[in-house]
Amino acid sequence: MLFGTPVKAALSAAAVASALLIPAAGTASAAPASGSTSGSGATVSAAASSFDAKCRSHSRTYVLKKYYRRVPVGPPTFYTLRCGTSTWGWKHIKLRHGWNSSMDRKISAAIGSGDPNGRGGYSTYANQCPRIEKFRTILGTPGGNNDLLTAYKVDQPAVAGAVAC
Repeated sequence: MLFGTPVKAALSAAAVASALLIPAAGTASAAPASGSTSGSGATVSAAASSFDAKCRSHSRTYVLKKYYRRVPVGPPTFYTLRCGTSTWGWKHIKLRHGWNSSMDRKISAAIGSGDPNGRGGYSTYANQCPRIEKFRTILGTPGGNNDLLTAYKVDQPAVAGAVAC
C-alpha cells in the first residue's frame, strides 16, 4: 500500500474542499460577468474593459495579446496586438471597427490559419471561387513589423497578390 489511512483522509478532504470552491456550470457564481454598454449602445466585453485599463496605465507599445501563426516546421510565429494609437493597434481597432470577443476570434483565425492577403497581413475567405475575402488583418506598425496595425470585416473579391483559388 502506497499511502497510509491519514494520508488518504487528507487527500479526500482536499478533493472535497476544492470541489466546493469551484462553482458548477449554470450557477450564478459560475456565470460570466455581464458586459457594460458603450456610448454607441454596443456591449463591451470584459476583455475590452481590461484592455482599456491596461492601455490607460501603459504606453502605446505595451503588448496586450499575442496571436500565433501555425508554420509547417519549427515553432509558431507570433504577432502582437499593442495598445497603439488612434491610427494603429488596439485603440485604432476599437475606435474604427469595434472590439469584442468576435473581433478577437476573427483576428486569431486570420493570423492563425488565414492566407496572405497581399497587403502585409492575413485574411480569411469564403469557401467559393472566385474567392471572397471576409476578414482582413494588416501587420506592421511604428511599434514593430510583427504588430497588428488594423483588422476589419470585408466582403469583396480577393486583392491582387492574394492566393488564387
